[in-house]
Amino acid sequence: MTSKKKTAASSEKSAKKPKSTAKKAPKVGDTKRPRIKVLIADDHSVVREGLVSLITRKADMTVIGEAGNGREAVNLWKQHRPDVTLLDLRMPELDGVGALREIRGGDEKARIIVLTTFDGDEDIYRAIQAGAKGYLLRMPRAKR
Repeated sequence: MTSKKKTAASSEKSAKKPKSTAKKAPKVGDTKRPRIKVLIADDHSVVREGLVSLITRKADMTVIGEAGNGREAVNLWKQHRPDVTLLDLRMPELDGVGALREIRGGDEKARIIVLTTFDGDEDIYRAIQAGAKGYLLRMPRAKR
């Protein structure tokens, strides 16, 4: 086949295929896709380490900071502006509800999910009223 015939044949093939306007879904691990930035705030290091371990296994998520108390959580939030914050309700220096109020006072759109071991706790209600997007129950703390 001559090169003119090859060009004509390939033109006919491409003319027959309608071109899709749909975008391809990004592949897992695609570096062009932005990762979800997560801030973890819990006064128990074992809980923080466990959450970090779980989140870092996800290709589309990254932990941008860890706080051991409410005051540190507020400061890290202001510094990094994470996409999502996982916030323990019972922490020293500033409890979770106080931290939540300070963060949401600076940005009403802050997405904060509270962590608690108490499933009927008044603090959950206060956290939702203060602007938490939801809450997650975690394993109860060991008695000391």
